[in-house]
Amino acid sequence: MAITFHCDHCGREIKAADSAGGKWGKCPSCHNKLYVPNLNADDGLALAPVDEMDEEKKNRLMAETYQLTQDILQERDIPEGAGESAGAASVVSEQELTKNIILYLRQMANGELGGAETTATAITPHGRQAIAILDTIALSEMPEPELADVAPQVLAGLIRALRSKIG
Repeated sequence: MAITFHCDHCGREIKAADSAGGKWGKCPSCHNKLYVPNLNADDGLALAPVDEMDEEKKNRLMAETYQLTQDILQERDIPEGAGESAGAASVVSEQELTKNIILYLRQMANGELGGAETTATAITPHGRQAIAILDTIALSEMPEPELADVAPQVLAGLIRALRSKIG
């Protein structure tokens, strides 16, 4: 009676003689080294019995987790304490933010680091909006009139520095 098994590497069905059981051989298809199982000895590990209490507990906890997730997703009221962080970033117009960004870049180019730091603190709370404005400035062929005398490489470096500061 031949031993029939599948190659672990290529998945091809292999038939080996009974005398090859328990030895190492090569797959005729992919030539990888493989172990020929022995029919007489039980090579598999014995499985532990399933604990019904653990299964019930696991199912109950999964149902509870699902229900909590659904409750959170269906929640329409803002939890208390979340309102303070949302109100921290005040609404600012795009023109005002653009003016602050140009002022920051001008201050940095002139070496006014103290004023630039103060201006940066006014810019950073408006992250996405500020990054969009910075991208517009960086991609424009003509720089803003206030920044016309700043070398393009210096301006690009200042824009990168402000972007990294914003996040």
